[in-house]
Amino acid sequence: MTKEEALEALSSIFAEVLDEKDIELDYQMTANDVDRWDSITNMTIISEIESRFNIKLKLREIIKLKNVGALCDAIVSKSK
Repeated sequence: MTKEEALEALSSIFAEVLDEKDIELDYQMTANDVDRWDSITNMTIISEIESRFNIKLKLREIIKLKNVGALCDAIVSKSK
């Protein structure tokens, strides 16, 4: 899986979880840039990511994620 494929899949997950069909993510985006991306929806997003990619993210890894690009990198590295 490439970083671009991870971003595309994340866009689908975010659209579903946040109920925002037209969401367009980029690598630099953070929770401050996305309406309704708060601590509660973040838990749902992480759960969907783990389920869809069949990976597990440790709390320590989640806390270190600074933006969508870092999340894509984590998905790519764990999907290998």
